[in-house]
Amino acid sequence: MLQGARQTVLNFPSAFLGGNRTQRIEFPFCCLIWRLQLPPLLLLGVTCHAVVGSLWRPSFQGNANLLHLSRNRSNPEQGYCERGARLVSSLDFWTLSSENLIAVLPTDPVKENYVRKVKNCVFSVAFPTPFQSRVRLVAVSKEVLEDILDLDVSVSETDDFIQLVSGGKIVFGSIPLAHRYGGHQFGIWADQLGDGRAHLIGIYMNRQGEKWELQLKGSGKTPYSRNGDGRAILRSSVREFLCSEALHYLGIPTSRAASLVVSDDVVWRDQFYNGNLAKERVVLRVAKSWFRIGSLEILTHYGELDLLRMLLDFIIQEYFPLVDVKEPNRYVDFFSIVVFETAQLIALWMSVGFAHGVCNTDNFSLLSITIDYGPFGFMEAYNPDFVPNTSDDERRYKIGNQANIGMFNLNKLLQAINPLLNPRQKQLATQILKEYPVLYYTRFRELFKAKLGLLGKSEGDDDLIAFLLHLMEKTEADFTMTFRQLSEITQSQLQELVISQEFWALKMISKHKLFPAWVSQYLSRLKSNISDSDSERRKRMTAVNPRYVLKNWMAESAVQKAERNDFSEVHLLQQVLRHPFQKHSAAERAGYSSPTPSWARDLRVSCSS
Repeated sequence: MLQGARQTVLNFPSAFLGGNRTQRIEFPFCCLIWRLQLPPLLLLGVTCHAVVGSLWRPSFQGNANLLHLSRNRSNPEQGYCERGARLVSSLDFWTLSSENLIAVLPTDPVKENYVRKVKNCVFSVAFPTPFQSRVRLVAVSKEVLEDILDLDVSVSETDDFIQLVSGGKIVFGSIPLAHRYGGHQFGIWADQLGDGRAHLIGIYMNRQGEKWELQLKGSGKTPYSRNGDGRAILRSSVREFLCSEALHYLGIPTSRAASLVVSDDVVWRDQFYNGNLAKERVVLRVAKSWFRIGSLEILTHYGELDLLRMLLDFIIQEYFPLVDVKEPNRYVDFFSIVVFETAQLIALWMSVGFAHGVCNTDNFSLLSITIDYGPFGFMEAYNPDFVPNTSDDERRYKIGNQANIGMFNLNKLLQAINPLLNPRQKQLATQILKEYPVLYYTRFRELFKAKLGLLGKSEGDDDLIAFLLHLMEKTEADFTMTFRQLSEITQSQLQELVISQEFWALKMISKHKLFPAWVSQYLSRLKSNISDSDSERRKRMTAVNPRYVLKNWMAESAVQKAERNDFSEVHLLQQVLRHPFQKHSAAERAGYSSPTPSWARDLRVSCSS
């Protein structure tokens, strides 16, 4: 099962300044240097699996015009015109199905839709609540519609489509479902949670043989709504629509947003829990959905072990093609993949300064993709204690603690599957979890070396990364633009140590007395890049260091306009964030690569946002 094991000791070098070997810089990210008291780690062989299920099974799935589409699903050389001709131009030729789930996994025998404690099932049948007033489509992802759902973007202009994505119409053959799960929220077991404002309206298999779950969010009450109204507010839906697509184009595994609709219905929210109610309109989105750690936790908590085994076997068969569902050690193999990919995901978050905001176990996907966008934030001024969530009083989910939280959540996953493991398998799984720091730090190092344009290996690379982060923290330099401007500035400009205002983030750092020492070390290290040129370095770095990310002030500006029925900035951001590494004239005019406006420097959001 786990071959090629070897002993690995993780040593973190000291970072010394200016040759003074008595002065040490502590790595500013608490996740960059792991202060866990671990023995030498047994690095087990772990293999990445395909995030999207790669096995094509024709049974049970909804298919779009199957006769014409499926025969070309695996032809990568198919021309654009030929592919385009096979996009569906009407929902009359497009179907969804829930059968793949409900044929295997039990549903709640109670069919009435009221809030209650649910037992011995994975899903409850729950229909969306249609809006009572006019519904408008205000944004759509052409790429999601055409590349994932095989729908020509013109379909989005039809009434059938708007009815579908607003919950007013259910596609024939699909049974809408709400998922039952629990979770640890802010470190404490929260018992039953579940889809309180989301409906899974079916599974779609596209012409590439990929299966995607379509979910409406904000579509009304379910048995898991607790004290909520099942609706999503404009602010949260605009932010999720933009950010899920932004992360995708940054190369980070994530759910996708297909559409955004608003109605004239009203919903009340106390955004900052201060008694000031704000009246806001309701929005929806369609996205791909997955099981999460809490999906398994709830079953173990209530002793539903037969159902736990059934669900876990289903998840392995559907989403983990490299794991043999008949293998006795399949649950250990499954766990090893989740550990590996969770480490990769969080390292990717950190590489772009992304803080999820609410890293509860019910928000952590078993497929290690970014889901459940709430009070997220991209770090602006570099600060390892950055917390985007006003509800996180204890700063549990600060950006510098995300890797530690990943290990906490994986431990809760291990506890959930423990009843299915024998003593030897428990020992193996525990050892796999111990390797998480190595997996995370290895990927973190790779990503930040790439951000600095470093090739090959050098003993001083960790020191160089840590030194820069230290200077950024002390000068409160912008995280995104510091790395971007290092990608754009020439080595000769750096060597002169006279930074022009064009490179405003670097100019901030240059005010630190130790900046010349860092530049000297950096330029010296670049000389060790074999067969490299300065132009090649800059080209390489601009391909991994975005010029634009969805900073909170940008999202807030779009939301404020949207609340006045002006969705122009939503559309602008959608266009810009599709190409985050390319300079965009409209984005420059909007100030998206400029310093954060003074009005937005302390901007944060809450869990109700």
